[in-house]
Amino acid sequence: MNGSSTIATVRTSAMRTPVAIIKPGEPFHLRCFLTKRFSSLPSSLPVDPEPPDHDVPLLLHSILSKPNWQKHPSLPKLIPSISPSHVHSLFSLNPYLLPQTALDFSYWISRKPSFKHSVYSYSALMNILVANRFFGPADKIRLAMIKSPASVDETRFVLELLNDMNKDNELHSRFKLSVRSYNFLLMSLSKFLMIDEMKSVYSEMLNDRVSPNIFTWNTMVNGYCKIGNVVEAQHYVSKIVQAGLNPDTFTYTSLILGHCRNKDVDSAFRIFRMMPAKGCRRNEVSYTNLIHGLCEAGRVDEAIKLFEAMGEDFCYPTVRTYTVIICGLCEAGRKSEGIKLFQEMSEKGCEPNPHTYTVIIDTLCEENKVDEARKMLGRMLEKGLVPSVVTYNALIDGYCKHGSMEAALEVLGMMESNNCCPNDRTYNELIAGFCKKNVHKAMVFLDKMLELKLVPSLVTYNSLIHGQCKMGQLDNAFRLLEIMKENGLFPDQWTYSVLIDSLCKVDRVEEARILFDSLKEKSLKANEVIYTALIDGYCKVGKIEDANCLIDRMINEGCLPNSCTYNTLIDGLCNIKNVKEGLLMVKKMAEMGVEPTVETYTILIGRMLKEGDFEHAHRTLDQQISSGCQPDVFTYTAFIHAYCRVGRLKEAEDMMIRMNKEGVFPDSFTYTLLLDAYGCLGLMHSAFDVLKRMFDAGCEPSDHSYCLLIKYLLKERGTRDDGHALNIFPDAMLVNYDNVWKTMEFDTALELFEKMRQHGCVPNVNTYNKLIIELCRVGRFLVAQKLLGHMRDQGMSPGENVYNSLLRCFCELGMYDDATVVVELMINSGQLPHLDSYRQLICGRYDQGDKDKAETIFGDLLHCGYNCDEVAWNILIDGLLKKGLADRCTELLSIMEKMGCRLHPNTYSLLIEGIEGA
Repeated sequence: MNGSSTIATVRTSAMRTPVAIIKPGEPFHLRCFLTKRFSSLPSSLPVDPEPPDHDVPLLLHSILSKPNWQKHPSLPKLIPSISPSHVHSLFSLNPYLLPQTALDFSYWISRKPSFKHSVYSYSALMNILVANRFFGPADKIRLAMIKSPASVDETRFVLELLNDMNKDNELHSRFKLSVRSYNFLLMSLSKFLMIDEMKSVYSEMLNDRVSPNIFTWNTMVNGYCKIGNVVEAQHYVSKIVQAGLNPDTFTYTSLILGHCRNKDVDSAFRIFRMMPAKGCRRNEVSYTNLIHGLCEAGRVDEAIKLFEAMGEDFCYPTVRTYTVIICGLCEAGRKSEGIKLFQEMSEKGCEPNPHTYTVIIDTLCEENKVDEARKMLGRMLEKGLVPSVVTYNALIDGYCKHGSMEAALEVLGMMESNNCCPNDRTYNELIAGFCKKNVHKAMVFLDKMLELKLVPSLVTYNSLIHGQCKMGQLDNAFRLLEIMKENGLFPDQWTYSVLIDSLCKVDRVEEARILFDSLKEKSLKANEVIYTALIDGYCKVGKIEDANCLIDRMINEGCLPNSCTYNTLIDGLCNIKNVKEGLLMVKKMAEMGVEPTVETYTILIGRMLKEGDFEHAHRTLDQQISSGCQPDVFTYTAFIHAYCRVGRLKEAEDMMIRMNKEGVFPDSFTYTLLLDAYGCLGLMHSAFDVLKRMFDAGCEPSDHSYCLLIKYLLKERGTRDDGHALNIFPDAMLVNYDNVWKTMEFDTALELFEKMRQHGCVPNVNTYNKLIIELCRVGRFLVAQKLLGHMRDQGMSPGENVYNSLLRCFCELGMYDDATVVVELMINSGQLPHLDSYRQLICGRYDQGDKDKAETIFGDLLHCGYNCDEVAWNILIDGLLKKGLADRCTELLSIMEKMGCRLHPNTYSLLIEGIEGA
């Protein structure tokens, strides 16, 4: 036991704080220097997973202590486990290792395909070599270390190490940096745009009396050109000339890059044209730099001409040339040309690289061709190319924007299995995607970010706040706002626009106004989005004067209203049946230089049609078209709605034909209006024909569509049974949807399904889902359960929304045993029960005096992966504390703490305040 403990201790200390031990008898200053440098490695040095039950560095030392260590039987099994951090620990913990053995092992392990030395493993080896005066091999290792940094931090580590070595007089005299080493160090610094450090190294080189050569000056020119500082770059060009040398192709190519980075493409062109006269051949990089500059300046046609002229200089496009111009075409909106050029690359013998594929994947996603983008990723992997985090992010973002969250998670899994670490953008995209449908799942990814030490940004919190608002969880949104502030992030205009808009949508306009008025003290200026949200809020509650005052204030503060602002006010005026004022507002809008939009015309037309003024509505439609503003689905639907309301179905159908001719596709609401109108006239065959048209058009019927069909089936059945119409729905067009669902029985659903089949509309998963969800909403759980069984009999699986609806229904009816069963079913199938239902269920169990079951359910909930703060907000604060169950809240908080749930300090403070105040 003691031995194991000692090994574990050694291993831990080796991984966390690498130290260097120098042999007795070394010069004191050298010992201090080496010990200081190697003991100052970052504490976050990566530690690779180690094989179970043994320590890799200790085993390696044991093996290397034996002769013919290369033939040791344990080595083959150990090789896959050896990482640079293990090698670093081996050399750091064993400074007495024979230098030749250390050197031989270093070369031996570096030839293994899965191994690549790090700056830290090189530095630890150099410690042993320098301590033993192996300066020749040490110089080669130092050069390898200088070339190997993979990040700014690693480059800085190397730089500091070399600086300290140069400060040591004795070591410096024996182990001086050569011009070659200085040049590679400058190149490494240039790679990471560490320009100030480059300048310091150049000065140190001169102080060290190491004469720069053309490679030195060219590296300095290139470094400054990378950041667009052509003036400073020219300073080093002059040094080339002063040394009696001529600037070469590399020099001029760097200057072309510098001018392009400085947004001065014309100057870059002058350098490019001048090169032949200076005796410098233009190469592929010269062309590519200029092509890139032209594309970034939006001069894509000039870039294409230059691309086509490369052959005149016996230059051939490289993969980077193709990638640059493909990217330029795609960013200019010429995506089809970009994709065509991508296809031509391989035909001309230039294979795309990961960056090229990434551009195409991103372009396909923007074109909503996500499945094609996924196939492109597959092609990439088949060719043995390694996608970067940017490639995966492009596809994840495409799926998230498309609403295909399961597919996005599959790509995330593929990414992780291919050892590509997700970054903050990956999680921001997933969070934004889930916030559209399920903010609970989005909050889980916030936890994941924190676990991976990724820092949530303003973008992260804005998405989550928007998601909470969308779910109607405004209290949670404001709690996130406080957490965001405590984490040192300042809410921006977008944050407040979402909060103000959400408050207005639930008629909390005065609270929205208070928040709006507080912006000035927060040094934030309200933009047109914030103003429009509050103006819309006032209009919705009929306070048109307040809305008008806000527009005046908006203009006085230099924030010009846009079409959305005016449309909001016009809609408010039309809602109070003041079309005349609405039309005057359109004139005012035009006076302000704001053109009416399709929404402007649709609002006015909709009001005119509601008032029965078809003639005026048609004149307005003609005016809209003549102004170049094409009607959309909402404009046409307004006419169809009006015609259906007065029974003019031929005109309604004519309008459907017209919109299809114009390439405008009806949506679910449009079809449902027609379906309702036919049903109202008792023309059930025609109503189901409309349903068939919906299915054929790929337009998913809504719950209202099915509700209306059920209504008319019930009405038709009443006529059959009693000889007259069943009068449970007295107004055909203004149906109370709840009455339909409350009246519907299981056999009605079966009749609906049969009618659908007869008309070629086979009931699908969405059909069952919509019926079950609506039945649960009105408490008809018995019919819902029968439909659920029937659905399974048809080989269909209910979605998460169905189970959550059933769960909510049971909780609202106090049927907690049934609710518990549903929760268990959901958890076992990997679905997330809504926290609102969990709150009802746990509080209900406590109300029944069933403390043990409440705690068991809560414990199970904590294993579901919910965000801990959200659990505390919904269950403890909004549930138990609001019901006055402070003791129960304390008990559940204790369970959270025992299970290692970490709450944000802000959440914890809210809990303590609530418990103490109860």
